[in-house]
Amino acid sequence: MMIRKSLVLGTVSLLLFTSVVYVGVSSGAKDAGGIPAEKVADMLYAVIQSNRAFYAEHVVERMQAKGAAVASENWRSEKSLPLPAQFLQETARLSVNSKAKVGYKLISLWPINKQNGPKSESEQRGLMATQQNPNRPYTEVVMNGPDSYLMAIYADRAVSQACIGCHNSHQDSPRHDFKQNDVMGAIMIMVPLNL
Repeated sequence: MMIRKSLVLGTVSLLLFTSVVYVGVSSGAKDAGGIPAEKVADMLYAVIQSNRAFYAEHVVERMQAKGAAVASENWRSEKSLPLPAQFLQETARLSVNSKAKVGYKLISLWPINKQNGPKSESEQRGLMATQQNPNRPYTEVVMNGPDSYLMAIYADRAVSQACIGCHNSHQDSPRHDFKQNDVMGAIMIMVPLNL
């Protein structure tokens, strides 16, 4: 319990710190010391993905292998560990409250939770592009009301047996044949362009 809280708090702190440090964003331009939005998205993706990969491998898989704890979809009511996807979703929910206005989430063409499917033609295009070319993020400038954002979509691969097993066996999963390193979906990062 203490390890889980410390890990979550540490990860959230790192993500919030990273978000706040890169507030000076520009869209591809190198003006007034701003960092190009694409570079900010790449940096955030590196932090988000490494935190989730560490959690999946060194917390979830390790605890399950030792029989010390299991990860489950109903982690709040069952007093179990959150699944790696839920870990990402919870840290994303906490980071929304930062001043940086950076957002991120998991999306997929085959979501277990229908809320994680594409919500727009832009998201659909990004998912299709990362499926075809998983080594390159898909980027597009999108509008949210009067505000413009860089939407960066990065392929989310099946890197742990915990993820593969959950998706292949879950009754609500539209796909049951994932293998190691398959693209399961994507991590979408939204970086504000007009701060």
